Amino acid sequence: MQKSLHSRHYKAFLVELRAARTRLGITQMELAARLDATQSFVSKCERGERRLDVAELRLWCKALGIRMADFVSHYERRLERSR
Repeated sequence: MQKSLHSRHYKAFLVELRAARTRLGITQMELAARLDATQSFVSKCERGERRLDVAELRLWCKALGIRMADFVSHYERRLERSR
C-alpha cells in the first residue's frame, strides 16, 4: 500500500483543501485567524507538510463556513475527475 501522503487521493485532498478556501475568497491569514492558528499552520496543511485529522477537518470547514459533507462531495468529484 502506498503511503497516503503521496497518493493521488491525498494530493486531490490537498488541492480541494486550498480550492475550498480560495473559492470563498478567504486568505490563509483570514482562515488562520478563524482557526486561532498561524498562517504557517494553514500553509503547511495546504502543502501536505502537516496532516489534518477528521476532527481538524471539521473545524477547518466550520471556519470556512461550509458543511463538511459539502467539502467531501467536492473532494469525491475531484477524485473522479483525476482518474
